[in-house]
Amino acid sequence: MQVVNEVMPGNPDRIREMMAPGPDGPIFMVNLLKFKDRAEYKDGRPCDLSGRDAYMIYGREVSKLLPKFGGGAFFAADVTFLALGQVEELWDEIAIATYPNRKALFEMSTSPEWQAISVHREAGLKGQLNIETVLQDGVLGRLQPLLEAIAKG
Repeated sequence: MQVVNEVMPGNPDRIREMMAPGPDGPIFMVNLLKFKDRAEYKDGRPCDLSGRDAYMIYGREVSKLLPKFGGGAFFAADVTFLALGQVEELWDEIAIATYPNRKALFEMSTSPEWQAISVHREAGLKGQLNIETVLQDGVLGRLQPLLEAIAKG
């Protein structure tokens, strides 16, 4: 299996797929994040931030934005060890966000608010994988109180 980290979708087919309705019910986007050593802003601004620090600016702001689109920040943690499998380099962090559906994710990621804060994401990320997941039958009922609490902020 070949893995290619990206910061923005580079394949037009992938962008069209993101615009498709997608699965019913909530989706959980698993984000495998790899940070740059030093943040690099496209506009060339001087910056003493690490890639992680720049991404954390984005992370704080996107956590505030997610509820406006029915979503929420679900989980975030540092990657410390790869127990099974082999990769050239580990990701630095995993983050999981939840959305009511793929449409909400697409609307958020094309909103002016997201565009404004995404400069910090791009400055800090060396690359990432975004993996859409859905709950298995029966699990949603057990998680519903948690999801409602996340949606309320």
